[in-house]
Amino acid sequence: MNQELIINLNPSGGIDIAILKERKLVELHHEKVDSSFQVGDIYLGSAGKIMGGLNAAFVDVGHDKDAFLHYLDLGPQFESLQKFTRILRSSQPKDYSLTKEHIEPDINKAGKIADVVKRSQQLLVQITKEPISNKGPRLTSELSLAGRFLVLMPFDNAVSISKKIAKQEERKRLKDAVNAIRPNNFGVIIRTNAEGENIDDLQNDLKDLLGKWQEMCEQLKSATPPQKVLGENDRTLTLVRDLVNDSFTAIHTNDLFLANKIKAYLRSKSSELESIVKHYSGKLPIFENFGVEKQIKTSFGKEVNFLSGSYLIVEHTEALHVIDVNSGNTSNKGGNQEENALRVNLEACEEIARQLRLRDLGGIIVIDLIDLKTAGNRKLVYEKLKEAMKGDRAKHKILPMSPFGLIQITRQRVRPEMAVVTNEKCPTCLGSGEIASSVSITDDIESHLKYLIENLHLKNFTIEVHPFLAAFLKEGFWNSPRMKWFRTYKQWIKVKPNSSLHLVNYKFINDRGDEVIL
Repeated sequence: MNQELIINLNPSGGIDIAILKERKLVELHHEKVDSSFQVGDIYLGSAGKIMGGLNAAFVDVGHDKDAFLHYLDLGPQFESLQKFTRILRSSQPKDYSLTKEHIEPDINKAGKIADVVKRSQQLLVQITKEPISNKGPRLTSELSLAGRFLVLMPFDNAVSISKKIAKQEERKRLKDAVNAIRPNNFGVIIRTNAEGENIDDLQNDLKDLLGKWQEMCEQLKSATPPQKVLGENDRTLTLVRDLVNDSFTAIHTNDLFLANKIKAYLRSKSSELESIVKHYSGKLPIFENFGVEKQIKTSFGKEVNFLSGSYLIVEHTEALHVIDVNSGNTSNKGGNQEENALRVNLEACEEIARQLRLRDLGGIIVIDLIDLKTAGNRKLVYEKLKEAMKGDRAKHKILPMSPFGLIQITRQRVRPEMAVVTNEKCPTCLGSGEIASSVSITDDIESHLKYLIENLHLKNFTIEVHPFLAAFLKEGFWNSPRMKWFRTYKQWIKVKPNSSLHLVNYKFINDRGDEVIL
């Protein structure tokens, strides 16, 4: 399956990133160039309020709103991390390996945050959820450094592997390889991308991650809270790292510097993919050239068409998202009603999975499908939706379809929802919902006519108006507004219909074909 990454660097400084699968838009991301508090960033923060009722602490990491740290997000090795941080900041060691002297007993899973975190205490924390709406970031003290093939977990000795790697022989090979190269007291998660990779690639990835660890330690030695001590790659490189594989045929960007930056990154990680990076320099905007702009306009509205006549209605409430499946015109087609409903529901599953990724909807999602009478058909729809959402990188859980035709989904959201305004302000009423009356329109035209003829002494000019207005101005001939103008100004005024003009818009064209600016 062919996939493409389209990266648009806006003049305003933001970056829009579109992922296309078989030329169809499946993900859209927006990143501010100066964006901070990204998922993966590590900060030295300072504990603020300790909330015993929530078993959580609020931590100052420099955001307008204090970040949220729950006791369960401290991680078992919280005391070890705290001890390492104190040693690093007091004795300024040059070696950042983790030894037995750094390891403390695990904290109690059922403990209270007030027992381990005190107000104003310095904490090394990592962003797990970006600021959304009026909430600050969500934090963890269980640090992880993500690479292309591996994730490094300090103060741990476990090696785990992605469940998506199914072959037992490959799982054993990867585990043995990672166990042979990982340093003591560093755990490793083997990512899906590692499948089939040789040990040299894994070792280079681990070397890069240990380099990040050393970079963080260097920053931490002299940091003053609140301060970022390790930044995640920008969103573009993070997506390239996490997503780009052999199924991608092209990465297009309209910025030469960014194209070279991505090439350099891929050259160091996967040199065979460097050639797919292309610098786009066409006349059309890049999103328009690759059909992304049109797909954005048709995919983010309240109503989304997905089959000839069938459509989704996407609604947002305070507590959840609701997606309603409507058969539309397809309900009039021949065939058994149950079969038609099943066909529409199965088609809807693909579009629903796409919409969840595209809009990055999170929390509780309720899908109202077309009612199916048989349990077997309801199971088919449930299995189809699970299959369609396999490519969704966000954690999610899908409940089976109820007899009422409802499917409930919970989906993790770590970034603000992608909302694109597809409605445009009406150029006629300018969003007010009201336009000038027809009487006042002709009065305005006559007022401008008088000025052009008596003050500017303009002759042989034409009025271009909407076809409806043109018919009105010429209707009745002897008693028409145009004939009245002729009798008043002793000059014949040409009236030309122009369907591109709105009902209340008009313009005057002189004898050279130029518009007269009033």
